[in-house]
Amino acid sequence: MDFNRDIRPVLSENCFQCHGPDAAKRKASLRLDTRVGATEARDGVRAIDPADLAKSELLARITATDPDTRMPPPEANSRLAPEQVTLLSEWVKAGGEYDRHWAFKKPVRQLLPSLVADRRAWAKNAVDVCIAAKQAEAGVTPSPQAAKATLLRRVSLDLTGLPPSPAQIAAFVADTSPDAFEKVVDGLLQSPHYGERWGRHWLDTARYADSDGYSHDAGRSMWPYRDWVIDATNRDVSFDRFVIEQLAGDMLPDATLPQRIATGFHRNTQINTEGGVDKEQFRIDSIFDRIATTGEVMFGLTLGCAQCHDHKFDPISQVEYYRLFAFFNNADEPRIEAPTAEVLARRAEHGARVKQLETELSALAKEDAKRKPLEASLAKLKKARPSAATTLVMAKRGKPRTTRRFVQGDFTRPAEEMQPGTPSVLHRLAQSDGNRLDFARWVADRNNPLLARVAVNRMWQHFFGRGIVQTENDFGSQGIPPTHPKLLDWLAVEFMENGWSQKQIHRLIVTSATYRQASLRRADLERVDPYNKWLGRQARFRLDAEVVRDLALASSGLLCAKMGGPGVFPPQPDGCMDLGQHRKTWKASIGEDRFRRAAYTYRWRNTPHPALEVFDAPAGLAACTRRIRSNTPLQALTLMNDPAFVELAVGLARRLMTEADSTANRIRFGFQLCLGREPDAEELRLLTGLVESQRSEFAVQSAEAKAVVARAKLLGQATQPAGGDTEFAAWTMAARVLLNLDETITRE
Repeated sequence: MDFNRDIRPVLSENCFQCHGPDAAKRKASLRLDTRVGATEARDGVRAIDPADLAKSELLARITATDPDTRMPPPEANSRLAPEQVTLLSEWVKAGGEYDRHWAFKKPVRQLLPSLVADRRAWAKNAVDVCIAAKQAEAGVTPSPQAAKATLLRRVSLDLTGLPPSPAQIAAFVADTSPDAFEKVVDGLLQSPHYGERWGRHWLDTARYADSDGYSHDAGRSMWPYRDWVIDATNRDVSFDRFVIEQLAGDMLPDATLPQRIATGFHRNTQINTEGGVDKEQFRIDSIFDRIATTGEVMFGLTLGCAQCHDHKFDPISQVEYYRLFAFFNNADEPRIEAPTAEVLARRAEHGARVKQLETELSALAKEDAKRKPLEASLAKLKKARPSAATTLVMAKRGKPRTTRRFVQGDFTRPAEEMQPGTPSVLHRLAQSDGNRLDFARWVADRNNPLLARVAVNRMWQHFFGRGIVQTENDFGSQGIPPTHPKLLDWLAVEFMENGWSQKQIHRLIVTSATYRQASLRRADLERVDPYNKWLGRQARFRLDAEVVRDLALASSGLLCAKMGGPGVFPPQPDGCMDLGQHRKTWKASIGEDRFRRAAYTYRWRNTPHPALEVFDAPAGLAACTRRIRSNTPLQALTLMNDPAFVELAVGLARRLMTEADSTANRIRFGFQLCLGREPDAEELRLLTGLVESQRSEFAVQSAEAKAVVARAKLLGQATQPAGGDTEFAAWTMAARVLLNLDETITRE
């Protein structure tokens, strides 16, 4: 029996709300989240009586038949199941020993479990050793390795968010060298598209958007922060540094412009610009948001629960919450210039020209006739200094604010003064001046038991659809314990000891045999492990919203690889921006910006792009540590009828007609582009029949066929492929079907 695995979840679910850390709401002065509280005498009885365990009041209460004495009481939302009563009874009779919550212990790399020969031969690295040991205990056998084409598509989508090209698939399938897959992985990790994919994961947690939120939802310039995240991810900036710069980059010695831009992490809070608002209230609300976000994203804890009272389930008091508040309370929120490299180069050129004119001017006598026109030219030139984008950042406040605890979280009810500090349940804060930089370094400290665990758990989640800790934003008492605790700690220590390199952990995971398994469902697994808890196969799930668009862009051949810069505006259905209190404009981009990756799509909080929203992209209202995947008819309708996807289908049709020479070869090419594989005989027959039927229909509906050609011209594809309007329209319909296939938008 293990306390953290078996007992704590039962107590947390059924007892801690009334008998937990929250002193104000604690009933009967009984505390069951600590052994001291459980063994303390109250009116002559103890919940757990070490002197006579059989007489422990806890046993009497959970086994009572009288509703007036039974615990939990009848009015409670939960009731102990018979097996839970048995479990608690056995625990108490065995001594009722407690153990510190697993997440608050520093991770330690334990010895890897030993395996029998066949499982040892299957394992490629430490990840597999941990997985295989649990599989053996559960009676689960791993699945065979996925087909090479499937594996390449999987890892390409996971690491870069883009599908492999037919040529890349052919080259990988033909490569029989033992390290063929490792070479592919190394190439993907070095791709600039890697940062666009994994930077987007982080932007979800940072609640990134390009507008203020609330009813006005005014536009804002936050894209320099987005670009910083993508660039830092591509450069594999050590994760501890990545965290420090976002929390307090402005306070680092000789802080650079990129380090100041990094503090945009906590300027992604919403801003209320409505008339009559209390600015102080919304400033405080922003700090509440920053604490909650930091808690979920970096600690996997629901710190926000201690805003109004002591946390009901975790040992975090309201006083400790406002000590954290004090770190954030002494920051200003300025807007600064964020010139790009291009703007800086133009400014240097401009400055040189100004200096040249000033030199020429100083050489002229005051009465020289040439002086006035030169002065006019200089004045005009100075006004023409290249402008730069601005962005929102954090900055140290000159005059410190006094921080007070708010009674029940109400800012109009300030209580005692609070000094900066950290929760006692976590690692100790070193000597501190009480500023954000000290806090940031405390967060990224190697002694922090949570940061590395939480980070590698989210990485695992993206590769397998679910984290080792399924409740990825709650590692506390209410969270689900890890399925593979030794693996979680092994990865956390590996992460820290190898320079906090995300790329190294990603390489370790994707080159494992566990990751390489086929995702096909197996009858034997359905019986033993229906939820794939022990990873007897890979996960199969729908692609994220951005990847759905990016895959269509890549398949159509229209993808623009340009990186960075202000948000772009791909087409969307008419009328979408009419929603909301304040109507916004959406002028569709033209040229290459029309076909850029979805990471660069402008993000209105209140009226997000419908093609992103329907595929569950977050709006940036709060930190999103895991996207909840939905499955609705709207998704199929979007892929078929959204103007952006219709355009991409036109582009794909043109590509099929231009690069393949027959109906069968075009269908094969389309499958390779969209699905990463060849069609089988039945699929080839069905798609051939579709093309033929569409030819017949468009032959009598020439106006509709011409409309397809007109749309192609709008895309800059003025030269029509051979075959005429009817043929082009027929292949456009086939392309729309290919982009709408479930397998196209699914990662196998």
